[in-house]
Amino acid sequence: MISHLFCTRRDQTTLRAKMSTLKVLGISGSTKSRSTSLSILEFLSRKFKDKIEFKIYNRIGELPHFNPELEEDLPNSVLELRELIEESDGIVFCTPEYVFSLPGSLKNLIEWNVSTVLFSSKPVAMIVAAASGKKAFESLELILTTIESSIPKESKLLIQGAKGKIDKEGNITSQKTIDELTSVVLSLVKTIEDQNRMPTKYSG
Repeated sequence: MISHLFCTRRDQTTLRAKMSTLKVLGISGSTKSRSTSLSILEFLSRKFKDKIEFKIYNRIGELPHFNPELEEDLPNSVLELRELIEESDGIVFCTPEYVFSLPGSLKNLIEWNVSTVLFSSKPVAMIVAAASGKKAFESLELILTTIESSIPKESKLLIQGAKGKIDKEGNITSQKTIDELTSVVLSLVKTIEDQNRMPTKYSG
């Protein structure tokens, strides 16, 4: 029964992708009102505005600390987040690195969804934009694979020295970075349209 539900959701997503504008949710891992991660998501929203309805979730700091005992009476902020994930055809995570790891706020957001099947076979892209970012990249890659998202290699991007590639107005000044970001989103779209996609952890 569960696997049938997964297939139904996947088929509905693929059908919607072919019939209308794609719905993609961008999730910033930074709690700052203005951040490199947010600038990148805003760039993607502008670049693909004719093909993608790109909604940016920038309220990560409003989520309460994860507490599994609240599952029976979920806070409104968690319910709203889950609804946004459910209605999206794909997800783009963009995050900084804090102390050689993921921001605690982003891990908290993901933990609020571990008890659900929202990420099972969900097309996902991930971008880590930081000075180094290697450890955060490895951590996010492992987490997204573990929760059974569909995230091929081409949908992953590490942008090192990120602040030097974005100006004070939030414009991306590196053409190489622009090209890489474009490739990531095109890979995400390809995954959304793939009727045979499966969780990356099972793809061998």
